[in-house]
Amino acid sequence: MLALLGFATIGIFLTLIITKRLSVITALVLVPLAMGLLAGFSPKELGEMILAGIKQVAPTGILLMFAVLYFATMLDAGLFDPIISGIIRYVKGDPLKVIVGTAILTMIVHLDGDGTATFMIVMSAFLPIYKQLKINRLILSGIVALGVGPLHLVPWSGTSARAISTLKTDATQLFNPNIPAIIAGIGWVLFVAYWFGQKERKRLGITNLDYAHQENLTEQQQQLRRPKLFWLNAVLTIGLIVTLMKGWVPTPALFIVASAVALLINYPKLPDQQKVLRAHGNNIFMVSSMIFAAGVFSGILTGSKMIDAMATSLVSLIPEQHAGWLPTLTAITSMPASLLFTPDAYYFGVVPILSQTATQFGIDPLEIGRAALLGQMTVGFPVSPLTASTFLLVGLAEVDLGDHQKFILKWAFGTTLVMTVAALLTGSIHL
Repeated sequence: MLALLGFATIGIFLTLIITKRLSVITALVLVPLAMGLLAGFSPKELGEMILAGIKQVAPTGILLMFAVLYFATMLDAGLFDPIISGIIRYVKGDPLKVIVGTAILTMIVHLDGDGTATFMIVMSAFLPIYKQLKINRLILSGIVALGVGPLHLVPWSGTSARAISTLKTDATQLFNPNIPAIIAGIGWVLFVAYWFGQKERKRLGITNLDYAHQENLTEQQQQLRRPKLFWLNAVLTIGLIVTLMKGWVPTPALFIVASAVALLINYPKLPDQQKVLRAHGNNIFMVSSMIFAAGVFSGILTGSKMIDAMATSLVSLIPEQHAGWLPTLTAITSMPASLLFTPDAYYFGVVPILSQTATQFGIDPLEIGRAALLGQMTVGFPVSPLTASTFLLVGLAEVDLGDHQKFILKWAFGTTLVMTVAALLTGSIHL
């Protein structure tokens, strides 16, 4: 009975958010609550389950809030401006250098884990160059889409935050083992960019280019820039990333302190701080509130034992001799799954079942999370019609979504395959 109600909870949740009948936050709260009542649990019992679930995801919610604030502050302060300007000066009028530079800039900017911000920054920097040199704009949208993929595995991205909260783990355990896979993915992206660049260089040749990044900033962006603090911000950011990877300080605490320090250093005046907070407050609230709503969802499914019952029923269907393939199959199917499932549907609906099933076969459930992150709404989100940022990408590049998908989909799947092989070779996931 519990297994049936659990699958019904997942099915109804997926249906409601895919058909856009309810918002993700509303569905995360109301669907499991209704099913919990139907299963015979009292409001008090459900309340305790909800509270337990919220406590589990609270560190992730805090991490996400302050990580977004930190990197948004660095973007506003202009930490990446010299890098952008340097890349543009270097590429000149060579299509090969322009395309490889696009990939490099995309991956640098996407350290903030925010696809929307990355698309806006990279497109604003490179679209005029592509137009002036007459480079195929499908290459622009395609390379940017590929570039954000491996870097979207950073712990503070919305996708990773979902996986962390679902598996009730911390950023270090989920992220660090995937670093070799991320490096392999970066290498693949650079290879594809070089491949496209060679073809465009043969087609167009090398011409002169006159373009200045600073002249294309809005007045508000220029007011928030702090070029004199570049080296201080760079040292602070490098120190933050090293501390994060080493695990010296709990990640939520690290980003709370870092974001406060970054705001104070760059914007000591209160009106400037408020301007930055207001500009990014909506994104911070939407993502963090979703994480806490996910705590309600996972709290009820876990506390009511629905997850255990679903996993037990799945275990009976999987031959034991093939159980070891579960993480690998999850990785291989993760990127195509982005075309079928939203990140909320996949990480809050599918991953809990897969991870619990893995546990019953003696497989580390974290391997399911690492495998899922190798494609599902990381590599896959910039080609998925289920994410708004995809439409932003193709809109800014002035290309058709269908053309974009047809052009880059096989290369995106290649990224996932390369990262999966790297993950298998380094033990992030096992056969």
